[in-house]
Amino acid sequence: MKELSVLQSNVADARVVLDTILELEPLVEEAARVLADALLRGNKLLACGNGGSAADASHLTTEFVVRFHKERRPYPAISLTANGGDLTACGNDYSFDDVFSRQVRAFGLKGDVLFAYTTSGNSENVLRALNTARQYGVATVAFLGRAGGACAGIADVELIVRHNVTARIQEAHKLLLHTICELVELRLLAAAEAGEQPLT
Repeated sequence: MKELSVLQSNVADARVVLDTILELEPLVEEAARVLADALLRGNKLLACGNGGSAADASHLTTEFVVRFHKERRPYPAISLTANGGDLTACGNDYSFDDVFSRQVRAFGLKGDVLFAYTTSGNSENVLRALNTARQYGVATVAFLGRAGGACAGIADVELIVRHNVTARIQEAHKLLLHTICELVELRLLAAAEAGEQPLT
């Protein structure tokens, strides 16, 4: 039997992982509802993560500040990973463990939503951000991997991709991210068409 190439092996593995996240559909719909409700109330989205997950956090917020598929008004969304000044000052003056929680304290208001990403589930700065969000009345959605790690059981909605390879977890997180964006955008457009929100 011919040995699979690296690409063939990765695609085969990704198919298996993506099939497993179908069981998360009710939670995906709940995450989309929580976010859509917040944006339609005039609240905002915050997002954080480290490394590749930092890029996912910025990707997510961009989809709302700009757009996903359809032309519509912008909605308030802040990536807590994007401001180098805030991150480095907090890391230098306090601790890297506090770089997100301090920003949640600065920007988070009751009724906002925090989307937090950690493929291991054990990122201390993400864990602190989730706990701080709860203290401030900010709803939380956690994108986790493996068995959820230390962050399991903290967020209002948790989307755990139960796999041990970081790359596969991130790929699944990206699909979940896009699905939530699509579901939320449909709600936002429906509200605009009903006259509940301006379209642009």
